[in-house]
Amino acid sequence: MRFIPKVYYIYILTKEKFVKKFLIVLTLLFMIALPAFTPADQGPKVDTNAKIKAVFIYNFTKYIEWPADYQAGDFTIAILGDNASLYKELSNMSKVKKVANRPFTIKLINDASQIGKSHIVYIPRNNNAVVGKALSTVKGKSTLIVTESPGYAQRGATINFTITGGQQKFELNKSTAQQHNLKVSSTLENKAVLVN
Repeated sequence: MRFIPKVYYIYILTKEKFVKKFLIVLTLLFMIALPAFTPADQGPKVDTNAKIKAVFIYNFTKYIEWPADYQAGDFTIAILGDNASLYKELSNMSKVKKVANRPFTIKLINDASQIGKSHIVYIPRNNNAVVGKALSTVKGKSTLIVTESPGYAQRGATINFTITGGQQKFELNKSTAQQHNLKVSSTLENKAVLVN
């Protein structure tokens, strides 16, 4: 057996303790410094549901034809009720896209009396109480009503968003579209769940 001098043994123990302490301090420093190297603000959260619905609503404008008296001036999409995420997504789209070579505007409204000559009125689920009043307000107008609650396509909305198999889908009531003098393309019909 080899003899290790006592002084050397103490030196090795001291060195091991130093290495352990050094590693602990280094780990703590790393944990403290890590937030400085990662962005504190990862940017605004994106509401993917609003983004998907905004794309759907914009695409509806490509497959529905409004009558001649609705084809002058800006194309207007109104959101009846509180849905800031959808408003933001549609507003961003309106800055870079057009509807049939026309600019389109997005407006937030609080009451059905503010619908005016809007081309599309979207009514979020949290505002179902005003659907009846909105339907009365657009009677005789060429306004597309879009809702997002079960059964509303049968109750007078032209389009109603649904979730089927975990995917965003939409119901289309073609007879309601015809009552509002809206011509729906066969392409949109084929993508929709048709209801009466």
